[in-house]
Amino acid sequence: MNLNELKNIDLKNIDVKDLLEKLKNSELIKDKKFLTKFGIYFGSIMLFLIVYYAFINPKVEAQKQRINIMLQNEKQTEVLKQEIILLKAKIKKIQPEYDKKSKLFHSQKEVEGLYQNISNFASINNLNIINLNKENPLPVSQDKDKNKTAYFKIPVSYEISGNYLGYLKFRRALARSNKVINFDREEIKVVKGGGINSIGTLSIVGLPDEYK
Repeated sequence: MNLNELKNIDLKNIDVKDLLEKLKNSELIKDKKFLTKFGIYFGSIMLFLIVYYAFINPKVEAQKQRINIMLQNEKQTEVLKQEIILLKAKIKKIQPEYDKKSKLFHSQKEVEGLYQNISNFASINNLNIINLNKENPLPVSQDKDKNKTAYFKIPVSYEISGNYLGYLKFRRALARSNKVINFDREEIKVVKGGGINSIGTLSIVGLPDEYK
């Protein structure tokens, strides 16, 4: 082995035993200057390997790991973006149905507001509320699944007295409400003095999750 061969050693695939065997059989082993240079060169190599595997390599591996995590996060972000796009498309598709049902269904809070509206409409039209009573919600099942409640029908019984024209205005005001109100039963009687007395039941539709 000569000096040029020594310089061309592949540090990554270095075989120390093979290197020492070649040096042992080489005439260079007798050269003190060469031994000094070799000692310095070999020591530098060993120092480099120690520093590389003890300090540099862990940092390189840690950086690789961080890069891999970043790439995974980018893939997950892209997947989430696609899921959001699909969800937006679904929301857009069901929005008309939601708007339709939101006009139909009453929440519990809106039911309480309905009582106030009935009182206000009656007062504006010079009517007297003799009785106003909310009855128990009645579950209504879907046609396909009798065990699943589609919505709740909430009956409200009432008795109102006053003049007939005021009562018609009262009904018209309820009919113009944002939520759907059905008059299921209505009995109107004329009383002395030209007034009327109306006894009946109106119903509203409640959200299934709020009346279980």
